[in-house]
Amino acid sequence: MKKISSLILAGLLLSAVSCKESDFTDSYADPSKIAETTVEKQFTGFLQSTKDYILPGYTNYFVALRTSINHYNQVTGWINDSGQYIPGSAGTEAVWFNYYNMLAQYRELQKVYNSKTATEQADRKFFMTVATIYLYDQTERMIDLFGAIPFTEAGMLSIKGGDYAGSLAKFDDPQALYTMMLDDLKSISAELNSTTINAGYLKSFQTQDFVNKGDLTAWKRYNNSLRLRMLNRVSGVEAFKSRSTTEMAEILGNATTYPIVTSNEENIQINVFSINSDINSKGFQDGIASNGSWYGNTAGKKMIDFMNTNADPRLPILFEPGANAAGKYIGIDPTATSAVQTALSNAGEVAIYNRYVTSHNQFFPGVIINAAEVNLIKAEYYLRAGNDASAKLAYETAISQSTKFYNGISAVSNATGVNAAPTPATDASIAAYIAADGVNWDKATSSTAKLSLIATQKWLHFNLVQPYENWAETRRLDLPTFTFQVDNANNQTLPPVKWTIPSNEISYNANNYSSVRDQDKLTTKLFWDVK
Repeated sequence: MKKISSLILAGLLLSAVSCKESDFTDSYADPSKIAETTVEKQFTGFLQSTKDYILPGYTNYFVALRTSINHYNQVTGWINDSGQYIPGSAGTEAVWFNYYNMLAQYRELQKVYNSKTATEQADRKFFMTVATIYLYDQTERMIDLFGAIPFTEAGMLSIKGGDYAGSLAKFDDPQALYTMMLDDLKSISAELNSTTINAGYLKSFQTQDFVNKGDLTAWKRYNNSLRLRMLNRVSGVEAFKSRSTTEMAEILGNATTYPIVTSNEENIQINVFSINSDINSKGFQDGIASNGSWYGNTAGKKMIDFMNTNADPRLPILFEPGANAAGKYIGIDPTATSAVQTALSNAGEVAIYNRYVTSHNQFFPGVIINAAEVNLIKAEYYLRAGNDASAKLAYETAISQSTKFYNGISAVSNATGVNAAPTPATDASIAAYIAADGVNWDKATSSTAKLSLIATQKWLHFNLVQPYENWAETRRLDLPTFTFQVDNANNQTLPPVKWTIPSNEISYNANNYSSVRDQDKLTTKLFWDVK
């Protein structure tokens, strides 16, 4: 069995800087296949190590998400089965392994950087700064999945010269990690505003950075948008309420000092330019729509019903009708018996995610943070602040941006052998949707009702494209409300509220795990899950 502890994973670096030569700048090669590393190459190796969990990859979707989070979010339909609310060990281990491989690459980046002279460090400091933004984004995801994780002491095996015993990593308190990251990201915001990149390194940055192509302003937007996401997530926690309100107001009140993502042209995402490079979305098809995917791309009833009822212009872009559904969009009811669900599925009537736009689109981008998400965060913030007009504007802007975002993804598709390209949504169809009874801001007569509108649009926008963000937000808000069939045959009768630490980490890091064992349960809420 593969050892995946945070300590053992760091050992990957003992071989990560050896093996055969490869042209890193042209192909963003796997960091384990280069002969020697530099700050620039290690930066790209760090980004590359987790790309398949940002770009839609096979392992992420088929192994980790298909039978867990995508069900818990009700963004897909499935056939009920005993034990369905216990996340599969293969999926949780895959996510854990990938993260700690990435963290090990970051520690190696630190090691290489620290080996440079003061002058060399000054020239290359921006690589470390933007790498930390990316690292903290992925670390937030891990905390939101598992709660306490090893971080501050993790991935140090290479730095400590192979001392295994001395590299065993403690589990850090999730609230303390959020505080540390928010502190650092705030400092990074100020640092980037005073950063000037030496012309000799700008070309290298543009070449090695496949997230933002060396655009420092885009990294500023990424940083401040990530701060908004994190501050909003902890906004209900007593210890963070004041900070959340103050810093979100500061960011939203000064676009010059704190630029954020405001349009689809500014979205933070990994774009695919050539499907013949390592940066592609070829794994999406087998991840959700292969013959053996077992309901990886079938529609759930709640999402389809809402989109049908309100004539959502994204419906024909995100979904296609079942082959025998006479053009109707039908989803699987999670509360129905497995016999009823199976009969509906076997009849060929269940809608599936639009293959032209999603699974068979090898140019599908790796979504990180986009304008619709940021505007929905803004809408929630303004609603809390009692600024109804600004909340409404952000909410309606987000709906338009989300629809046009999916229009844009459809436009770059190279899918063949499936359904035809859907007709793009129009401004008129978007306006009609915003005016629909179930969407209209002015018809919601209370803050609670308006928060439900925001939460529903987050859920629709994220769908299975941003599954981890979707699960975090649906748990935090308890909105939209979901109903599930109770699994009385198991102790875990309903979906969990967190993942538990993988067994290999428990085995190889037992002493440190003992400090969090009592809280490591599927029923233990995250610290920000206070509703």
